[in-house]
Amino acid sequence: MATPTDEQIIDELGLRRERARSIYDHPNLIRAASVLCFLALWEVYGRRSDPLLLTYPTAVFWAAIQLIRTGELLRQAAVSLATLGVGFGVSIALGVGLGLLTGRSRVAEAVLDPHLNALYATPQVALTPLLMMWLGLGFAVKVVIIFLFAFFPILINTTSGVKNVSASLVEVGHAYLASERQILFKVVFPAALPFIMAGIRLAVGRALVGMVVAELFTAITGLGAMLTLYGNLFETAKMFVVIVVFGLLGVGLIRATQALETRMARWKETERANR
Repeated sequence: MATPTDEQIIDELGLRRERARSIYDHPNLIRAASVLCFLALWEVYGRRSDPLLLTYPTAVFWAAIQLIRTGELLRQAAVSLATLGVGFGVSIALGVGLGLLTGRSRVAEAVLDPHLNALYATPQVALTPLLMMWLGLGFAVKVVIIFLFAFFPILINTTSGVKNVSASLVEVGHAYLASERQILFKVVFPAALPFIMAGIRLAVGRALVGMVVAELFTAITGLGAMLTLYGNLFETAKMFVVIVVFGLLGVGLIRATQALETRMARWKETERANR
């Protein structure tokens, strides 16, 4: 007589349980339905509102087509993306670098802490007029403003991540005679990576705010300048085109950072217990 297999025993005893269906089995459908419902409600309410105060999605769509055909939207978006890329890139480089330094060195933390706290406590918007006096109204001042808005979330999260690295991991590195550089980049940095990526995700939204603030103050080029122009002209649909572009840009950047985090810290995904 053949010995029953484990699968046969499980089937005979009725031990096999099918995975319970969850509402989150199709997350993209949920997102799409949510967006469509919002757009439908906006369309209905917007058509009944004063066009100087509120528009509706179809009007925004045709305004976007018009701005794309003239090339104005793409031209100004390229200007804004250039400043955003440089300012955000510098904030990542300096934020991660200084975060690793202050997290690992108590001396560096003691030296830099009062200056960084004072600058962080000062509203960045209040520094904008002063920066405009120093740097003018061009590319440089926008980059600096974006940097100041995005720098501190990255710095703070990186420092916290480095300080939360388990001491046993560092001790293992010392036991294998690893240098401080090897411990920093092969032990501390990978362990702190989830904190760093969380800081970068937070900084994305602040960088966009900094970009809008800089362009609203200078009001010369960029998407912020378009927002000011069409606001002064009471062209609400074109204003909403710029606002939608800001929203899509923010969502796209956050999604990109999430994908990058998943790729760089795949081991962290195995620890998630979300349903």
